[in-house]
Amino acid sequence: MGRPLGFWERFLHPDVDGHLLRDRGEYVIDEVAKHWAASIGWILLVVACIPMFLAMVLMGPLWWLGLVSGLAMFVVGMSGIHVAYMDRFVITNMRVFRVHGVFSQHLATMPMSRILDIAVFQPFIGRLLGFGHFTFESAAQDQGLRDITFVGRPDERDLTIQRVIQQAGLRASFQRQDGDARDGN
Repeated sequence: MGRPLGFWERFLHPDVDGHLLRDRGEYVIDEVAKHWAASIGWILLVVACIPMFLAMVLMGPLWWLGLVSGLAMFVVGMSGIHVAYMDRFVITNMRVFRVHGVFSQHLATMPMSRILDIAVFQPFIGRLLGFGHFTFESAAQDQGLRDITFVGRPDERDLTIQRVIQQAGLRASFQRQDGDARDGN
């Protein structure tokens, strides 16, 4: 059992263990952080603050404009990177859930028994970089866990969820018996 997070740790690390039903035997099968491509815009913003700081030398009496602009770009970029870091998609032996947020935390969960279908979309750039997006369909009209974006190795994660559903006995097995294959049944 994981130890409780301290005051500052709650803002610096996602609290996945705090949401597990350990007394019911729940354990993490896969914890998925956002793929780095989700933060590329924020990373470029942080890198772009360097020329702003260097330009301060050329700005003469308005040097402070470069400083303020560079600091603002740095803070906004690092905040965006941290928000992406705090977003976790978790596959357990009982359910899938997503926990995200820095100051306010959001939790969306779906038991394995409620998952009717999983659609995996990989845009061209996602196929090149190894990420995709999940869409969960369930029996619920309004679901809190529907779209999970920037999932690394999406095909592997989809198979993991399908295996958990299969092992839990929530779906019928599709294995054929040797006699069935020969008889055409």
